[in-house]
Amino acid sequence: MPVKYKIDVLAELKKAGYNTTKLRKDKLLAEGVIQSLRNGKPISFQNLSRICEMLNCQPGDILEYNADGTAPFDDGFRRDKEGFIRLTKKERHD
Repeated sequence: MPVKYKIDVLAELKKAGYNTTKLRKDKLLAEGVIQSLRNGKPISFQNLSRICEMLNCQPGDILEYNADGTAPFDDGFRRDKEGFIRLTKKERHD
């Protein structure tokens, strides 16, 4: 899909004080929306608007368009299908 998430939305929401428990408990986002975000799937404009409000950002801060449908990154990191960097245990510096 040529429209992809630029950021890990759930991680950014967590930084802003909205963990998944709070999102569900306060009925800010439904479980299906949270799962869609985890899996890099599309969400409705209504939910995108709600996320923009919580993060005080614009949709372009969250989404990007890439005409050829490939991941827009060329930084040398290994990324998963959603474009997020995933480190193996060996690569982590705990």
